[in-house]
Amino acid sequence: MRGGSIAVVGGSIAGCAAALAASRGGAERITVLERADARLRDRGVGIALHSDRYDELRDAGYVAPEMPWAPLTRRVWSARDGDADHGRVVGEQPFPFRAYSWGSLWGELRRRVPEGVSYRSGAVVTGVEPDGDGVTLRLADGHQEHFDLVIGADGYRSVVREAMFPGTDATYAGYIGWRGTSPDTAGLPSDGRDAHNIVFPGGHCMIYRIPDGLGGHLLNWVLYTAPPRTDGLHPDLRIPTSLPPGRLNSELTAHLRALVAETFPPYWAARVLRTPAETTFIQPIYDLEVPHYTSGRMALVGDAASVARPHIGGGSVKALQDATALEAAWTAGGGWNEVLESYDARRGPIGAAMVALARRMGGAQVENTPDWSAMGPPEFDVWWQDQNKGSDRSSGFGGHSIDKGR
Repeated sequence: MRGGSIAVVGGSIAGCAAALAASRGGAERITVLERADARLRDRGVGIALHSDRYDELRDAGYVAPEMPWAPLTRRVWSARDGDADHGRVVGEQPFPFRAYSWGSLWGELRRRVPEGVSYRSGAVVTGVEPDGDGVTLRLADGHQEHFDLVIGADGYRSVVREAMFPGTDATYAGYIGWRGTSPDTAGLPSDGRDAHNIVFPGGHCMIYRIPDGLGGHLLNWVLYTAPPRTDGLHPDLRIPTSLPPGRLNSELTAHLRALVAETFPPYWAARVLRTPAETTFIQPIYDLEVPHYTSGRMALVGDAASVARPHIGGGSVKALQDATALEAAWTAGGGWNEVLESYDARRGPIGAAMVALARRMGGAQVENTPDWSAMGPPEFDVWWQDQNKGSDRSSGFGGHSIDKGR
């Protein structure tokens, strides 16, 4: 399938990958419409790619060895145990992942977008109107433009998805992720090669190193638990939202600090409590599934198509693999219908399987946590395997093997 005018709504990781896929697939004119002004601000959060998935994406040309990364080899789950500095180890797992910062991954993909692609910052899409031979996009500045195909890469609040499947919104999972980054990385156990999960009744916190983009490292953490009953949060978390850095009031900050001080081993409590307040924010956790990844001359990639809770460790992988599958369908297809039908068949089942596995993990790790005080390595292994029942490499932890999604 060669030629055609393509619009990609959204210019972050999924959007840049989709633009790259369209270019490689042979699209004639590609326009990326990104609502953020000038450049996307580095979100200062960590992203971990399973080493096997990284190898596949590198071979496919979507990630590169020169991107700054930090190696992770093991994940250690620990619970508070009196005054023991590091707590008590509940379980350990191999953890062959590569840790990145969001900004470095986005920056690499942005550089890979060909110069012939029109990347428009500050372009807010307010309307999506499909017709028999394409889609018209309306922008906030009053401009309208018609395209042969529109790709929605605009996240879990996608305007493209709303045009495809009205009312199909992200569903609040009932808990939130507190996130932060700290320069406090000196003296980490195992030279920083371990990812640490600190467990407590009603949640857990994952802590690991990421590159800081300047040759050093940051300590990245995300803590999952139910939110406090406070007016400091959005009045209705069922409406997709977040509280960005600098928006946490004193009540929310005090709640987080008390939770960490009371439930974390002293060593890890001190690390998290030293996190600068300006880097700390709240990310409510959502689930999202769509009936199909395509409709008419529209397609979805990344979080616009499906949102799996972060416990699966495969969100960024899924967005990049959506792009590789779109490229493969484009290269093999002889017309728009064939391309889109092939893409939907390849990615729809994968997205649904990842959402289902992430729900099971969220239930076990946050919503219905076990009695950590009674758990040791043998019990932990049984507990972990129970979450993964029915999953395989096509939908398992860290993301599926790219061959099964293409």
